[in-house]
Amino acid sequence: MTTIAVVDNHGQFTHLEQRALRDLGVDAELIDNDTDPAEVDADGVVLSGGPDMDRIGRSADYLERDVPVLGICLGMQLIAEELGGEVGGGDYGGYADVNVEIVDEDDPLTGSLHPETRVWASHADEVTTLPEGFELTARSDVCDVEAMSDTDRDLYGVQWHPEVAHTEEGEQIFENFLEICKRNGA
Repeated sequence: MTTIAVVDNHGQFTHLEQRALRDLGVDAELIDNDTDPAEVDADGVVLSGGPDMDRIGRSADYLERDVPVLGICLGMQLIAEELGGEVGGGDYGGYADVNVEIVDEDDPLTGSLHPETRVWASHADEVTTLPEGFELTARSDVCDVEAMSDTDRDLYGVQWHPEVAHTEEGEQIFENFLEICKRNGA
């Protein structure tokens, strides 16, 4: 059975990320973000959303593991900032329904989604510049970087919350991430 570690960055929906993965038959373990990555045996890692970068604990250390990583909202911003990208305040803060355009139909995480899909996202902060090695995979009229992927390193991020009911194809994101983890050797 595939095991996914959900790193808790104190987001209000983190428990729903774990639940969504469990509903797909995955052994999903919710772990505190101060946990040493060396103590975690998982086939993949989800870096959850959260309130701010000051409370990310050791989350960045999980990027050095040789397993796929999916960053959700703050988790994506953390990936970008740690790897040389830039994060800034969005023009549109707070949570809202957003129409996202998938711009890379070959991307293993987002490519199978409809060309336009409705998501639930916060844009108080967002990735403004992609890190080296990442490709833009989704955008919207609210945010230029709604999703990004580095398929060589199996690092992925979405600005939106696939774990909430307001996101139309959220389960598909988790299914695709599981396939990435299995391909990686799970």
